[in-house]
Amino acid sequence: MAITKIERRNRIRMRIKKRLSGSSGSPRLSVFRSNKDIYVQIVDDTKGNTLVAASSRDKALADKKVNKTEQAKLVGGAIAEKAIAAGITAVVFDRGGYLYHGRVKALAEAAREAGLKF
Repeated sequence: MAITKIERRNRIRMRIKKRLSGSSGSPRLSVFRSNKDIYVQIVDDTKGNTLVAASSRDKALADKKVNKTEQAKLVGGAIAEKAIAAGITAVVFDRGGYLYHGRVKALAEAAREAGLKF
């Protein structure tokens, strides 16, 4: 029987998560992409804490009427600003089983331009 899209993404996600882990020195930047919105959080896996989070549903970003790729760029810039304010400069990028393409790529590049290193 063929595997579904969700099962395939979860297999890829576990393969990625097996290799990388966020520490307090370099936490994990985790991306979740739904059909409508995009969510990102910076996680310290050793303590199990979310340090910083941003999404396209935040008040400041939800009011702007832009397409989904532009929305992802705004979220990438927002997470970088919040991370730098919290003293985080270097992260490990976890694409969450999604292809590094489109909205995920736009988010990552915007975060890099705003000052995060990964």
